[in-house]
Amino acid sequence: MRILALALLVSPLLAQDWRFPHSRHLEQGLDCRTCHSAAADSREAADNLLPDAQLCLACHNGQTAPEIDTQPLTDARTAERTYRFDHEFHLGLGDAAPLIAAAIDSGKYHGKPGDARRFLDGGNACTACHRGLEESVAVDSAAHMPKMGDCIVCHTRVDNPFSCKECHIEGVNLRPADHTREFIDTHATGRIELDKLSCLPCHGRNFPCMGCH
Repeated sequence: MRILALALLVSPLLAQDWRFPHSRHLEQGLDCRTCHSAAADSREAADNLLPDAQLCLACHNGQTAPEIDTQPLTDARTAERTYRFDHEFHLGLGDAAPLIAAAIDSGKYHGKPGDARRFLDGGNACTACHRGLEESVAVDSAAHMPKMGDCIVCHTRVDNPFSCKECHIEGVNLRPADHTREFIDTHATGRIELDKLSCLPCHGRNFPCMGCH
């Protein structure tokens, strides 16, 4: 079975400045398991799931496809993670797309889903979380990696700060950059306009003040 989203089960790279058109490769009928086979057995978020450079050169040999510089793959390093994730386990659970779609449709999704809904009817276990690959012309982990709201569809316990350690590595700084001292002093006064949907992934819908104070 062609699993398109495995094309995005790759570790974001440090100082990544190269372009890779997933859309063009998927149009050629490539099976993403061929390039990202390590995803099926990956149990750590820090695993490097990029294909081996020699795999790319099998086609990019100057005859079947143009020659390319594979040095970015050879030099690839996994970006620092703040969370734990087991691809093997989650892939074994099947397709989460119906659950995420239902959460969005019912208004129960935690956060802002953006345009995620239009990618959730493909019947693919991977595209449920890694969306938009068929339109992607450049590696962009921010655009195609799952949102925290996707996780909360199943991991429903949100009790900040106590539930954070269930997924996030203990000791890492999870505070958003805009949570400055000024924000802390004014966020509950009504003097600043808050986008409360963006608060839901971390704080849930029934977050008590005592969670922080």
